[in-house]
Amino acid sequence: MSTKEAEAPEEIKVLFDEYSDDGIMTVDHFHRFLIEIQKQQNATVEEAKNIFKEIHGFSLHGFFKYLFGDFNSPLDLNRGVHHDMTAPLSHYFIYTGHNSYLTGNQLSSESSDAPIIDALKRGVRVIELDIWPNSNKDGVDVFHGRTLTTPVELIKCLRSIKEHAFVASDYPVVITLEDHLNPDLQAKVAEMVTQTFGEILFSPGSVCLTEFPSPELLKKRIVISTKPPKEYLDDKEIKEMKSDPKSEKAGCIGADDKNESDEDSDDEDDEGDIKSKRHVAPEYKHLIAIHAGKPKGGLDVCLKVYPEKVRRLSLSEHQLEEAAETHGKEIVRFTQRNILRVYPKGTRVDSSNYNPLIGWMHGAQMVAFNMQGHGRSLWLMRGMFKANGGCGYVKKPDFLLKCSPHGEVFDPRAELPVKTTLKVKVYMGDGWYNDFHEPGFDVFSEPDFYVRVGIAGVPADTEMKKTETVDDNWTPVWNEEFEFPLTVPELALLQVEVNEHDMSQKDDFGGQTCLPVSELRRGIRAVPLHDSEGVKYNSVKLLMHFDFV
Repeated sequence: MSTKEAEAPEEIKVLFDEYSDDGIMTVDHFHRFLIEIQKQQNATVEEAKNIFKEIHGFSLHGFFKYLFGDFNSPLDLNRGVHHDMTAPLSHYFIYTGHNSYLTGNQLSSESSDAPIIDALKRGVRVIELDIWPNSNKDGVDVFHGRTLTTPVELIKCLRSIKEHAFVASDYPVVITLEDHLNPDLQAKVAEMVTQTFGEILFSPGSVCLTEFPSPELLKKRIVISTKPPKEYLDDKEIKEMKSDPKSEKAGCIGADDKNESDEDSDDEDDEGDIKSKRHVAPEYKHLIAIHAGKPKGGLDVCLKVYPEKVRRLSLSEHQLEEAAETHGKEIVRFTQRNILRVYPKGTRVDSSNYNPLIGWMHGAQMVAFNMQGHGRSLWLMRGMFKANGGCGYVKKPDFLLKCSPHGEVFDPRAELPVKTTLKVKVYMGDGWYNDFHEPGFDVFSEPDFYVRVGIAGVPADTEMKKTETVDDNWTPVWNEEFEFPLTVPELALLQVEVNEHDMSQKDDFGGQTCLPVSELRRGIRAVPLHDSEGVKYNSVKLLMHFDFV
């Protein structure tokens, strides 16, 4: 089977004629095109010249080559980190992993440092480790407790984190520990952590933070987050727990487990904890920069905001959905100062994920995902963290951080007016012939491609649309335009997915990408597509046009 080289669609030919003379586009023509069509108002003649040099002049062929080339990304790849990074950690969405050590499913896969390394290379900034006594009870392993997952030594995971923490980003890596250790082994963990990380470990000592430090302040630092051992409660707090089991201390500081089926068995008896108070190594508590807990009492108690301390609260996706029904604004208020971590429900044994927008629209900073999984939810997660130079920290929109003089905060359930409308035109696609091995799609004919394009965002903005199917063509031309009214564009993600129509069975996958709407460049752009696991294809791209009205 052979294929001809892609040709510019008719609209592109017309556009070239408008910005050229006798079939030749000059630097001045091209500079005007960048400003008027690509909406790059700050583009200089020098920038136009540099692109010209790379393309070797602009005939129609050269112009089309530029449009489909790497210079013409839908995101500004040269922009780098551009959000304010000096606010407290609670002001950012943070790229967060769940059970970061698992290579596959939640019940029987191997535990390894390999998925941790892969996550860090992709820019993930929060790594979760479940720590348990090893089989001899004299050391510490990482594995998913009460399952058939194999263990990996904690020290191996820590060393790999140190080696790869700042390969993709200089901004801090948070290690969330789910701790199932006795005091002696906690002391061993403290020694391992301090010896492995040394000066790059951020440790506030015995001080409880009144405000989280900023990502800028914590650059190239490792931060530990786990629940403080109950044994450290002072005498007054012990009396409080004994007399009132529903108190804030008893009700909101607990195991940070993710499998709801495990929660009851994992929770230790407070009375037993208190009796062993004198036997805990203080160096372990001093490692903990972000104090964590899980709700066991009412939401009103657990979402209480304290002026003298900040903390991390963990909710399962199911718990968050229920809490959002009755306490949406309280969650937003809590996340303005404190950190909320959301994790997959325990029934996701296949390492699937959930809709991250539910957490983000309530200000949740750590929406924890199974990075070793796959599927559309993970595409959204990766799309969100392409923003801000891919550094793993995205500043939350102002409306999630503001509080009115009367104490009012953003209401995630409120009906809002349309702020802007995103117009998306899908011109054409190319590259499948190079990247998909023959037969690739249909055995006896050329592929029949269609594009699904839409928005993932707050419920009012979420919508998917679809082009017509172009039959028997490796370089399909659609020329279809869609409009997406957006009430909360700050949280909107553009989803693009290509499939190949199959009459007799399930349609074949042909590529996908997800892009933060807040960083989309207007104009005609070449949109690279990725495989289902998020790896970019060498050649497959769509030519699309973006504008806001």
